[in-house]
Amino acid sequence: MKSITYVIRDEIGVHARPAGMLVKQAKSFQSACMIHAGGKSADLTRLFQVIGMGIEQGTEVKVTAEGPDEDAAIAALGKVLKENL
Repeated sequence: MKSITYVIRDEIGVHARPAGMLVKQAKSFQSACMIHAGGKSADLTRLFQVIGMGIEQGTEVKVTAEGPDEDAAIAALGKVLKENL
């Protein structure tokens, strides 16, 4: 399992557009991708789960990937986080 942590900088937090980008990216990999924040977890292939977490600016999130392409998945998801959140 690979993971990264990131503090959300976007003043709106994790809203529909960047959440959709994360979901699209996660779906392109075989690995199981999850996001964890504030004691909650969501499957990164499920848009409503991700949005439903209500992640706000300043929240530290942990993204994990476990599977055959976990290195590539974490790199791609980390890029989406850094460029959009």
